[in-house]
Amino acid sequence: MLLHKLLQQDIQQFIKDNTGKPVTALALQKNPFPDTDWTEIIGQVAAREKAKDKLPTWFEAGNIIYPSKISVEQTSSEATARYKSGLVSGESLIDLTGGFGVDDYYFSKRVKQVMHCEQDIHLSSIAKHNFEILKADNIECMPGDSTQTLDIEHKHWDWIYIDPSRRNDAKGKVFMLKDCLPNVPDLLEKYLKRTHNILIKTAPILDISAGLSELHSVKEIHIVALNNEVKELLWVLEKGFRSTPTLIAVNLVKDGEDIFRTSYEPADEAPYSSPKKYLYEPNAAIMKSGAFDAVAHHYNITKLHRHTQLYTSDQLISFEGRRFVIDEIIAYQKAEMKPLEGKKMNITTRNFPLSVEDIRKKWKIKDGGDTYAFFTTNNQNEKVVLVCSKA
Repeated sequence: MLLHKLLQQDIQQFIKDNTGKPVTALALQKNPFPDTDWTEIIGQVAAREKAKDKLPTWFEAGNIIYPSKISVEQTSSEATARYKSGLVSGESLIDLTGGFGVDDYYFSKRVKQVMHCEQDIHLSSIAKHNFEILKADNIECMPGDSTQTLDIEHKHWDWIYIDPSRRNDAKGKVFMLKDCLPNVPDLLEKYLKRTHNILIKTAPILDISAGLSELHSVKEIHIVALNNEVKELLWVLEKGFRSTPTLIAVNLVKDGEDIFRTSYEPADEAPYSSPKKYLYEPNAAIMKSGAFDAVAHHYNITKLHRHTQLYTSDQLISFEGRRFVIDEIIAYQKAEMKPLEGKKMNITTRNFPLSVEDIRKKWKIKDGGDTYAFFTTNNQNEKVVLVCSKA
């Protein structure tokens, strides 16, 4: 891809005018710009469309160059990058896995000097161009191997940031940090000679206990969800830290963020009870944390069952998740279930032997409406249906 060709005013206008149109239809058209690769232009249209909601700052700016659509899909969103930037501060940060540079753009608002390292020379040039467009003048782009750059610079950084990518030959294996590039567990001591603070981003598929088994000096683990979908895990390492890490489950929403904090150390077993007046379902970030007993103690509420991650109380409380009024409790038996046949309701299963699809098929329950049915197991090990409305 030749950047200067894609930056021609008529090509940029074409990309802007055709964003949102079916790429397959555009591909069949004759290239109106014969001096420029048609697939590159179409690729810009597709990538820009992906950036519309995810990267509004880039989308609204003129003369932005995008990498492949897949790269845009895999990069951090502005919302998660903004949250990440709140975890760092100081004079200097080096990003060893720079990529498209969304995280570094937000780091540059919190840190005086940011170095963007990217092994892909072409991607590095794209990021450099875009930083100039966005006037992020305190970011320096360094193409090439970041480990070598770390040695060449031979300086102490306030922060090292790493977003390791899974190696292609690791397909099918359990997700471990040692199967990623760079191999953070092997390089950790080397990194800690260059900084006292490390921020690592991993995919949410990584098991938290597995991550802790490969790392040390972990001070905080942030589970970051966006609109109730877990997007990434953030590992904050501090040189010499030896205490129990803090778990922070955060759900980023339009009006702000919902945060639940607890120690990684297991809490006392939660109290259990039969369903009361109100029902609570934790958000996705809390569910990923696995801190289910801690939730009960933190909010002073009870669980329905050891393996049922639903909570209940007599008084309505503020809660990081969904809240419901329990309108009816039905035993999961044929006679009691008869009135639900053919009804329209939203179904959730928790600690229940049948899937949502199986339940809908068996009882002819339609999807949608204002009624919420939780098929679950109570503290007496009985299968029940909690028919609810939103609180």
